[in-house]
Amino acid sequence: MEKYGAGSIVVSDYDPNWPILFEQESTRIKKALGSFALAIEHMGSTAVPGLPSKPIIDLLVGVPSLEEAKERWIEPIRSLGYNYVPEYVSWLPGELFFRKGPPGPWTHHVHLMEPSYPRWEALLVFRDYLRAHSEAAQAYANIKRALAASSVDDIEAYRTGKHIFVEETTAKARAWRAHAARSMMAPD
Repeated sequence: MEKYGAGSIVVSDYDPNWPILFEQESTRIKKALGSFALAIEHMGSTAVPGLPSKPIIDLLVGVPSLEEAKERWIEPIRSLGYNYVPEYVSWLPGELFFRKGPPGPWTHHVHLMEPSYPRWEALLVFRDYLRAHSEAAQAYANIKRALAASSVDDIEAYRTGKHIFVEETTAKARAWRAHAARSMMAPD
């Protein structure tokens, strides 16, 4: 069992400071990585207004080369107070994962990957769908709260419990986005 930081998993009510915390950290990461950071997106539940979440700011950082990131950019991110977690490569292939904060609970996660990696699109379309569909966000909130209560400090059980909802909602989100794109292209 993979334990969650320093105690039980807590899903907090939405905090309107989360976008501000994202912007502050995004600025620090942009400064550390310079032009190597192609894009920095706020992702995960803290990026969806009104959605309860573990109070961890997730930053999705696009880079032109994951191999170059492994060779040259781990230390600059560490200098910002992040710990690189190489053992997550088996769970998160195609990205470098960092977390910041006392040894749990963490305050920030950085997911470094190439924007062409399929997970990049999946994370953003899921976020955008929840932002646009309050009923889906509410269903996700209910699942997260129930899983936090039943998983206690087993983060793997928490992640696994969300998996089906995330996969199904991501599929709906892709269809939603494709429909919106077709609607924009249709002649009047």
